[in-house]
Amino acid sequence: MRRKELKILGLSYSQSQIGSYVLVLSEKKGNKKIPLIIKPTEAQRIALDLEGIKSPRPLTHDLVKSVTDAFNIDVQEVFIYSLAEGIFYTKIIASNGIEEVEIECTGGDGIALSVIYKCPIYVTTEILDSVGIVIADDGSDLSHDLDDEGEIYDSPKEISISIEDLEHMMNDAIENEEYEIAAEIRDRISKLKGE
Repeated sequence: MRRKELKILGLSYSQSQIGSYVLVLSEKKGNKKIPLIIKPTEAQRIALDLEGIKSPRPLTHDLVKSVTDAFNIDVQEVFIYSLAEGIFYTKIIASNGIEEVEIECTGGDGIALSVIYKCPIYVTTEILDSVGIVIADDGSDLSHDLDDEGEIYDSPKEISISIEDLEHMMNDAIENEEYEIAAEIRDRISKLKGE
């Protein structure tokens, strides 16, 4: 089974699925992108890392890291290995130095853990070929303009987290009574606005 390495390109509030976020993954060496719908808690953990914000208290994914550290377990990679009915089946590959184990998880949880463990994210080439798209600066799909190697000449503009998306995350944090995180996000928004 051939695989390609992915990187996190951006995160945005989902306009079509209220209360969810769209995580955009991109080939590390290539132009294809894959959008994943993820839950607010996963989006929040990923966004904090992307924006360089340190949570004042551990979130669930941080707790997992603390437990695995206590037992000398390391997450070595995240692998998106199957796609069925719009669901990306994902597993983390972990090791204690002696034994390697594969653990099923949601795509969002896997990506959030990859951020914490600083480990690579992989996807099968079949999934990338079937749902991967190339998006131009104007939002148009350039997938049909690829050469035989899957490359285009002009690299698409990178996606980032907008102030509006950060405001959605701040509101989610307030609703969940995560006031310290909401304050950190509020401070980041103020910095981005130049206030």
